[in-house]
Amino acid sequence: MHELGVVFKIRDRLKMLASENGFSRINSVTVALGEVSTVIPEYLTDCWDWMRKKEPLLAEAEMLIEPVPAITFCEDCGKTYPTVKYARICPHCGSERTFLVQGNEFLIKEVEVPEPEDARS
Repeated sequence: MHELGVVFKIRDRLKMLASENGFSRINSVTVALGEVSTVIPEYLTDCWDWMRKKEPLLAEAEMLIEPVPAITFCEDCGKTYPTVKYARICPHCGSERTFLVQGNEFLIKEVEVPEPEDARS
């Protein structure tokens, strides 16, 4: 289960952001997760829930997963198609000269933190 290692990397990055920007809590983190990224969303959220109990910075942080569909481009006909459904062979022209253009991503897209105390008054 490499999702646990992924969660440790996310935690490290969020701790660095917190240190650089002076916040001590995180409300949520949004992750863009590609359809063929090899990260299983359910395992990722299970590991995240475990990490939240260990890390005060993340105690209240919800993980939001934004799926990114896998799309492949055909070099011969110039069209795109859904990767998972058709794999490497272009459904438009039958070519195998194709490459993945999106769907392998794993990115921290957004981090939401509480407003500073003085901004509320």
